[in-house]
Amino acid sequence: MYRPRRAALLALLLVLAVGGAGAYNVYFKEQFFRLYHQHYIQYPDDAIENIYWLEQAKKADFCNPLYALATIEDERHWERYRYLFEMHLSLKLIEQHLILGSKYDKRVAYFYNAPWKDQNLESLKIAESAYRAALAYWGEARELAAKAMGMRFVRLEEVQYWEDEAFRIEEGELDYADIIGEELARLERVRAAFEKMDRSTY
Repeated sequence: MYRPRRAALLALLLVLAVGGAGAYNVYFKEQFFRLYHQHYIQYPDDAIENIYWLEQAKKADFCNPLYALATIEDERHWERYRYLFEMHLSLKLIEQHLILGSKYDKRVAYFYNAPWKDQNLESLKIAESAYRAALAYWGEARELAAKAMGMRFVRLEEVQYWEDEAFRIEEGELDYADIIGEELARLERVRAAFEKMDRSTY
């Protein structure tokens, strides 16, 4: 009687030990951000997964400055780090929504696509929705970039790329409102071409 109980207890402990091996809880922005990753070939599901992790990062709290992605020397470094981090999250969300939209976007309405007119119009609707979702993050990204550039002499070497993004936004070199506006205008032209299609055009 003693041995079966002992064996069952050992088996239970082994299952509990293996079940928790390698797992850890994710609470902070930096942890969620690390779950975002690039794919060699990015399918819609990959973009949706990245959007999910980035959205979770936006909702989460920052970790202790000791564990930040850059060296934080004082309160000013911490303030600029937070502006840059939030701005970078917004830019990544824009990027992922644009990638998602591009997977459904018919860039040209070829006459031989007429038999699938309804499916193409539905695909364009999904693409438009993704592009408009991307545009929703642009205002916040610009505001955060402006705040970060107001502290331009506070250097964060480990996140120099984020500082470059803020500089490009300030200089107007990076303007997603313009980029997305052009995409939406082109999409509308393609939609109009599909809507004009009928039996006589094919």
